[in-house]
Amino acid sequence: MRAAARRAAGAASGAWLVVLLLVPVALLNYLDRQMLASMKFSVMAGVGDIGSEANWGRMLGQFKWVYAVLSPVGGYLADRFGRRYTICGSLFAWSAVTWWTGQVQSYSELLTARSLMGVSEAFYIPAALALIADHHVGATRSRAVGYHQMGIYAGVIIGGFGGYVADAPALGWRWAFEACGVVGMAYAVPLWLVLREGPRAEAGGEARSPLGALRELGGNGSFWLLVAYFTLPALAGWVVRDWMPAILKAEFHLGQGMAGVSATLYWQVAAMLGALGGGWLADRWMRRTERGRIYVSALGMGLIIPALYGVGMAPSTGQLWVAVAFLVLFGLGWGFFDSNNMPILCQIAPPPLRATGYGLMNLVSISAGGAADVGFGLMRDRQVPLVGIFSVFASVALLSVLLVLLIKPRYRADDVS
Repeated sequence: MRAAARRAAGAASGAWLVVLLLVPVALLNYLDRQMLASMKFSVMAGVGDIGSEANWGRMLGQFKWVYAVLSPVGGYLADRFGRRYTICGSLFAWSAVTWWTGQVQSYSELLTARSLMGVSEAFYIPAALALIADHHVGATRSRAVGYHQMGIYAGVIIGGFGGYVADAPALGWRWAFEACGVVGMAYAVPLWLVLREGPRAEAGGEARSPLGALRELGGNGSFWLLVAYFTLPALAGWVVRDWMPAILKAEFHLGQGMAGVSATLYWQVAAMLGALGGGWLADRWMRRTERGRIYVSALGMGLIIPALYGVGMAPSTGQLWVAVAFLVLFGLGWGFFDSNNMPILCQIAPPPLRATGYGLMNLVSISAGGAADVGFGLMRDRQVPLVGIFSVFASVALLSVLLVLLIKPRYRADDVS
């Protein structure tokens, strides 16, 4: 009995160590994305042939489309050959590209750098979330995913201060990319030495061929409902991440630094709280019903819907605090949503298909997010009112609530203690 208890305690400690090791990687994964958004005006000045909002939107979309197409590939490789190899290789590669981004001199070079960033980063998230799910079996899964997502939110927060770095004469936007690249390449080495695969008994099962994996997931109606649910809010989510610093700067006449911080800090802190609360509530609710995680995610979307309308309406008030307040509400809802997507996937897909499934979700979601970035840039060039754009986003989020409630869990035993 004591030996079994010690093994269980060791497994639990190892499971949380995996989360601890991956949080800094998640932070770096999103830091460079948000830095680019918050340093937009400095980058456009430093790379003079960008020229227009539409070109900026195209560059943002280019990253997402490459990332999206390769996400299922990265997920499949993680399922087939191991999460650890995929995670560490991805970190080193995107960190090298981050460093090179600080050296670009033209719009075509920047497009190439963002495309290579999309290639290298596409392999991380599906593998990381699948590895966490392998280790966290039972009543800690949503919390573990939520803690990992906090690294993402921290990366967005830190990236939101990029405007101040870009404006600093002794630093600048190029230095920021170079520094982040060096840190990431350095961290990949100890991560490789310490990170371990999940228990093979839990994550096992015969590996599927690519066509076999697609056939099994494609025949699962609940999987496609989850894909749609994962995608629809992302239209607004990517616009908020990528465009909100520029929106606040233009609408409230802020400096680049203040706009970046106002557009990221408050709602990302709220998302952290939402991920903590949503993960805890979902794990608790799973003790009562197998739909607990679905219900908590739907609650989060219920917060996102009014938040999106409020963000679009806020500029008409002339009050920055109104925009920030609705962004905070958006962040709370996003944390509920974000901490439960992989745990819900675990209820409808077996372990050998989890990274592949999440990669397919990314393929659809981020492709749509890239289109939203480009479309938003075009609409901004044509002076379409923000309240109209974000009201459409709110309506789409309402539809997504109906979709997630239609999902039927197929697996339960490894989702409860």
